[in-house]
Amino acid sequence: MEKILVTGGSGLLGSKVVSLTESEYQVFPTHFKDSLFLNSTRLNITNKQEVFQTVQRFRPSIVIHTAAETNVDKCEKEKQWAWKVNVEGTSNLAEICGRMNAKMIYVSTDYVFDGEKGLYAEEDKPNPVNYYGLTKLKGEELLVKYCKDHIIVRTSVLYGWNPRKLNFATWIIDSLRRNMKIQVVEDHFNSPTLAENLAQALLEAVEKDLNGLFHMAGSERISRYEFSMKLAKTFDLKTSLIEPIETDELKAWVAKRPKDSSLGIKKAQKILKTKFLNVQESLNIMKIKER
Repeated sequence: MEKILVTGGSGLLGSKVVSLTESEYQVFPTHFKDSLFLNSTRLNITNKQEVFQTVQRFRPSIVIHTAAETNVDKCEKEKQWAWKVNVEGTSNLAEICGRMNAKMIYVSTDYVFDGEKGLYAEEDKPNPVNYYGLTKLKGEELLVKYCKDHIIVRTSVLYGWNPRKLNFATWIIDSLRRNMKIQVVEDHFNSPTLAENLAQALLEAVEKDLNGLFHMAGSERISRYEFSMKLAKTFDLKTSLIEPIETDELKAWVAKRPKDSSLGIKKAQKILKTKFLNVQESLNIMKIKER
């Protein structure tokens, strides 16, 4: 049975990947703080020696790297930490995967783009406008440098149920259920992606032994405000609590965001049988899974 090591196994995407792959593969989840799985191993990806020892111990043929510092504002404020996790951590894994001839799958982001055009294709030139996007792009470059057998997967606004921390969708649900008024930007566009949907696509990419760069995200370009309204209606929550706001008016964000970083997914959709879902299809699944 083929072995897969998953970094960030307790995170939103990592936990879905582990749950999906454990019946067909020998899966080794890793975590940094909290473990969701009994067989999970603590791994600090910024510690090169620890990374090398862990990969050499389990000898996986595939490493799916979902661990990252994804808090965009934290990355802007704590650049040294962001670089350590997103760049050095990725470099450590890529180097040992290259040495051991293991395939590495790296989950990157739509934030490698400047947001000036939207529906970005794989051929479009990255130009990050914040430090988070810069660190993820640097991680892509180091993966290509150190590990020949790799897949880079760029995705957008991952969401879904996760017991550890809130994401954009669960923050909206949590806030509205507590009758809190929230402000959501109406001029910021993405391709929101249900974590289970991406996990399925990643597993199929493994099975098909793909190589190279792919955009894998939700099939719908939508503003954050429109997304939050659809979510509220799906979960029977008060849409009147959601106030649309322009990005320039939002004081909560420290880092600049690309205005339209939505992703074109034609390349991946041609190759994969997994269907990338639109917002309503994804929210319907999310509602069913809560029951």
